[in-house]
Amino acid sequence: MKLPLLGADDIEALGPTGAVDALEVALRGGLDPETAPARHHLTVPGGELLIMPATTQQVTGVKIAGVAPANPARDLPRITGSYLLLDAPTLLPLALLDGAALTTLRTPAVSALAIRHLTGPVVHHLVLFGTGPQAYGHLAAVLAERRVERVTVVGRTPHRADALAEHARRLGADAGVARADGAGEVGTADLVLCCTTSATPLFDGDLVPDGATVVAVGSHTHDAREVDSALVSRSAVFVESRAAALSEAGDLLIPMREGAFDAEDIHGNLAELVTGRNPGGKLADFEGPRFFKSVGMGWEDLAVAAAVHRNSAL
Repeated sequence: MKLPLLGADDIEALGPTGAVDALEVALRGGLDPETAPARHHLTVPGGELLIMPATTQQVTGVKIAGVAPANPARDLPRITGSYLLLDAPTLLPLALLDGAALTTLRTPAVSALAIRHLTGPVVHHLVLFGTGPQAYGHLAAVLAERRVERVTVVGRTPHRADALAEHARRLGADAGVARADGAGEVGTADLVLCCTTSATPLFDGDLVPDGATVVAVGSHTHDAREVDSALVSRSAVFVESRAAALSEAGDLLIPMREGAFDAEDIHGNLAELVTGRNPGGKLADFEGPRFFKSVGMGWEDLAVAAAVHRNSAL
């Protein structure tokens, strides 16, 4: 039997809402992110190779993703790779998916699932750091989940920031561009998305208003972070899983090394947020910002890949 190849068009056909729903169904069905298989890292000449396995009773899969920091300068994608989806009982291959396109859909979907449970139905001011594929994907995912009144794009390269702002306007949002640090914009934001490759904080965390939500997805190493210790220490912190975050999330590990944050301060993981079982207590009783840190996990790729496969068969 010929193995189906599901490319970017097949993956994009699922759409942000379909991907978010697939993740939520998995968590509400009892998937425990804390027991999900860990990601494996391998340093290679072009950068880093990530191997991400996952399984359920129905499907098994593995993503092999490359992170090539020099690729954008060559006009090539920074994230590469493939995803192999298998039938769990027999381990027979079901499909091979474009790994980069899957990541471009999955990562914003994870953020949007957190946003679905952390924010109200209207976002008055979205500040978006970054101008790459993840910034575009996150914009689409948020617009699918929430009514957004205003978008401010913050990017290091003016023409790329202008292009993303124009894209947002085409999608119906009132959008503009801010100067590179975005400090003056964060203070009026109720949602901040960090989709960059920065290894150092993008803004002063004390400027973020109480009640605002900040999402950071750009780093997955212990020595890189997009937000500072001030934000982390005053926020209700949510993660995909404690195990993954405390292994890979510099946004939390650096404040911990500074004595500004403890592992016990994590308000909840994504499953606890979705099901309302937050060990840190009710969000309504918390006055500070909400911070969601994502590093990416294999179970998320599996949930979305299986949904893409089902959708392609319709």
